[in-house]
Amino acid sequence: MARKPQIVLSSLDLDRIEALLAAMPASVFPGKADLQAELDRADVVAPEEIPPNVVTMNSTVEFSIVETGKSFCLTLVYPRDLDGSADKLSILAPVGSALLGLSVGDELAWPGPGGKAMTVQVKRIVYQPESAGELHR
Repeated sequence: MARKPQIVLSSLDLDRIEALLAAMPASVFPGKADLQAELDRADVVAPEEIPPNVVTMNSTVEFSIVETGKSFCLTLVYPRDLDGSADKLSILAPVGSALLGLSVGDELAWPGPGGKAMTVQVKRIVYQPESAGELHR
């Protein structure tokens, strides 16, 4: 299996996601242990030190599924910010937790529908709160 790319998280995002996970039983969120493992292996930096090419919470990211060539442009949000619009992706969705902390150009194998692996590749950060100076959102 391919080595997972190194991920970088803002300390603010990490605190908020850990609080979210702490309040949620694993029975409600089957990916809880996987997401916690990702958080545990991340490089954690202050929000103002986040590189501009890294996916953070509330970033709008263009990514593609290598196997299908389909591209998507979605904003990674906390569950409370989901409003039913098709352009938002919850951090608790499998692809959402996979994208967090990746850099442009990174690829990650992810179990897709029916257990078939998909390769997610980060193409571009369309918007990132940290590089826009919004450090305390």
